[in-house]
Amino acid sequence: MRKSISLFAIFMTMALTLSMTSCRETNEDKAEDAIEEVEDAAEDVGDGIEDAAEDVEEEVEDATDDSPQ
Repeated sequence: MRKSISLFAIFMTMALTLSMTSCRETNEDKAEDAIEEVEDAAEDVGDGIEDAAEDVEEEVEDATDDSPQ
């Protein structure tokens, strides 16, 4: 009887340990995915800003080229 209780306790301890490890890995994976999404979004915003700056530069050049001297 004591042996079976000890084995059961060991089994439960192993199950809890494995479930906590699995949960931690899942949370780390989710955090890494979220970081990648933020990095991608920041890159997209940076690209948008560069495109807008180029558009403004072209408009300024066009405006200054068309002005009578």
